[in-house]
Amino acid sequence: MNMRPPNPSKLLLLIVCITFFLDLQAQQKPEILWDNYGVPHIYGKTIEDTYFGFGWAQMHNHADLILQLYGTARGRAAEYWGEQFVESDRLTHLLRLPEEAPNLYARQTPESKKILDAFVAGMNAYAKAHPDKIGDAVKQVLPIKAADVLAHIAREISEVFVAGGDLGYAMDALKPGSNSLAIAPSRSTSGHAMLMANPHLPWSDLFLFFEAHLNAPGFQVYGASLVGQPVINIGFNENLGWTHTVNTIDASDLYILTEKDNGYLLDGKVKLFETIHYKIKVKEAGNHLKERDIACKYSAQGPVLGEKNGKAFAIRIAGLRNALVAAEWHAMAKASNRTEFEKALQMLQIPMFNVVYADKQGDILYLFNGNVPIRPTGDWQFWQSPVDGTKSSLIWNKTHPYKDLPRVLNPTGGFVANANDAPWTCTYPLALDHTKFPAYMAPFERPSLRPQRGVNLVLKKDKLSLDDLADIKMNTGLEAADRWLDELLAAANQFPDTALTEAISVLRAWDRSADVNSKGTILYMIWFSSMDENAVAVPWDPKDPFNTPKGLKDPKAAVEILKKAVAETRKRFGRLDATYGDVFRFRIKQHDVPGNGGPGDQFGIYRTLYFSADKDKTMVGVAGDSYVALVEFGPRVIARVSLSYGNATQNGSTHVGDQLDLMTAKKLRPALLTKEEIMKNLEEKE
Repeated sequence: MNMRPPNPSKLLLLIVCITFFLDLQAQQKPEILWDNYGVPHIYGKTIEDTYFGFGWAQMHNHADLILQLYGTARGRAAEYWGEQFVESDRLTHLLRLPEEAPNLYARQTPESKKILDAFVAGMNAYAKAHPDKIGDAVKQVLPIKAADVLAHIAREISEVFVAGGDLGYAMDALKPGSNSLAIAPSRSTSGHAMLMANPHLPWSDLFLFFEAHLNAPGFQVYGASLVGQPVINIGFNENLGWTHTVNTIDASDLYILTEKDNGYLLDGKVKLFETIHYKIKVKEAGNHLKERDIACKYSAQGPVLGEKNGKAFAIRIAGLRNALVAAEWHAMAKASNRTEFEKALQMLQIPMFNVVYADKQGDILYLFNGNVPIRPTGDWQFWQSPVDGTKSSLIWNKTHPYKDLPRVLNPTGGFVANANDAPWTCTYPLALDHTKFPAYMAPFERPSLRPQRGVNLVLKKDKLSLDDLADIKMNTGLEAADRWLDELLAAANQFPDTALTEAISVLRAWDRSADVNSKGTILYMIWFSSMDENAVAVPWDPKDPFNTPKGLKDPKAAVEILKKAVAETRKRFGRLDATYGDVFRFRIKQHDVPGNGGPGDQFGIYRTLYFSADKDKTMVGVAGDSYVALVEFGPRVIARVSLSYGNATQNGSTHVGDQLDLMTAKKLRPALLTKEEIMKNLEEKE
C-alpha cells in the first residue's frame, strides 16, 4: 500500500475547491417561505443569497411576463414574437438600450454587481429547475443575462416613465400616478411616525408590482418592486420606509431640427446626422426569420425620433445612462436612519419620482427627486413645448445637484403628502416658495382635486391613528361632490323642472361616494364631466390651495347640463340610481366582484381606480390602486398591506386576482414580518 503523504499544494487546492463548492451551494439555497397570498419571505445567509432567492421568486410568480419584458429590452421582440414588435425594437435600438447595457454592467460597484449577478442566477436557476412551468413562446429568451436586467431598468424608468410623453406614449391612458403620506409623531395618536405608500399604475405589462420580504444578516426590507426589477422599489425596514409618486419633472426634451443638405442647421451651419444601421430579425409566418435593416439617426441633441416636411424631431433624456439605479434603491433599503437614507438619495441615479419618507426617529421627508437638467433659459411651459433645435445654447449637458432640489424636512404642519401634484403643495401650511427655484423646475399650477382631497382628509383631525390612515387610504368620497353638489341641488330648486324630479331625488339620497353600494355616483359623474372650467365661480387661489376652485358661475346652465346627464345616464345604464358596484367591477380571470373608487384627478376620489368598458357593458378596473402599505414606526414596526390584482401572473398560480375580495371590501392584510407570523400563514416552503 502506498502511504506517501499528499502533496501540500494539491491538498490546498482541494480544500479551496471544496470550500468554493460549499459556498456556491450555500449561496444557491436561501429559504423561501411563501405565505397564503403568494408573498415570498426570503431568508439568506448573505445578501447575495437573498437576492438569488428574489430572482427565483419573481420567476416563480411571473416567469412568462419577465421573459417577455427582458426579450423586449434586448431589442429582439420582433425576432421572438413577430411583426407587431418591430417599432418597439426600433425604439429600443434607437435609444441604444441593449448596446449600452454591457457598459452599465461594467460600471457597477462590487456590491451592486454581486447583487445583480445573484438575482440573475436565481432567475436562471428557477428556469432550469422548472422548464415545464414556463411558456414555450418565451423560453427562447433564456438564459437571462445581467445586461438584460439593466436594459429593462433603462427602458422602464427612462424610456417609459421619464420620456414617455415625448416618445408618444399615451400617458393619460397609462395613468402613472400615486398617493403618498408621511405623518409626523406630532400628528400621530401613538406618537410614532407613519407612512402610506400607494402607487397607481396600469394592472398589466411592465407596470405590475411584485410584493416580497427580503432578509439577510444586517439587512431586511419589505415592499414591492416593479416586475423584473432586481431590487425593492417601494419599501420599509425596521427603522424607516419610503414611497414614490410620479413627479412633475421635465427630464426629457423634444427638439425640432431644421434639415438641410442631408444634415440639420445648428448655429447657422449644416451639421451631419450620425447614422447607425441595426440588423434585426422579424419572425414571419411559418416561424421563418427575415432580416431587416433599421437606420437610426442621431443629432447633437440626441436620437432622432422621426422626420417630416423638412423637420426632424430629436429627444434628449436625462439619466438615460445612469448605471446605478438599482444600487441606489438597494442602498435606500439598507439604510438605518435618515442620514444614511439621504446619502443613498444623493447618488441621484434614480432619474425621477418624488420621495416621501418616514422613520422610527420621527423624521418625515419630502423630496422632489430626479435628474433635472440645468437649463440656460425658459420656464416650465417653454420646455414643455418642442425646443428650437437650431441653437446649441439650448442643449443642456448637466443636471441639478441634490441641494438644488425642492425638499421639505419635518414641516410645522406635521405631514408631507404628494398625489402627483407639483412640489409646492406637499404640506400645509405651505413650506416651499416656488420663486426660490428655477422657473423650469416644476409647474406652479392648481393641484387636481385628488391631492386636494388627500390633504383635506388629513386636516380633518388633529391627530391620526393607523386606522385613520387606513380610512383616508380607502376613502371613496368625491371632493367634486363636496364642492358642487349642494349648489347644483340649490340651482335645481331655483330653476325647477319636472323632468328632473327623479334625478334630484337620487342625488339628495346619494352618499357622495364611489362605493360598492352607492346610488347616484354615475349620474353625478356624467354631469360633472360635462361641466366646463369656465362654469366655476371661484377659480383656484394659491392662498387657499386645497379648497378652490369651487362654486357655480351659472346655476341655470348647470341645471340644463343635468338634463343632458339624465338622458345620457338612462341611455347608457338604463336607470339613474344604478348601483355603482353593479356597473363598475374588479374582474381578473375567475374573480369578479363589485368595484369601488374612480378617476381621482377628475372627481377628487382618493381611492383612485380607472375602468374600461368590458364586453358585457360593465366597466372593469384596469389601472389605479395597486400596492398599498401603511406603516407605523414604533418600537415594533406595524404594517398593513395589499396588492390589488394579486402577486402573480403565471398560469396555474392561485394568486392571480386573489386579493380582489380585499379590494371590494376595502380591507388590508397584516404584513407578516416575523417567522412566527409567517409560519402561521405558510402555504409553501422552498
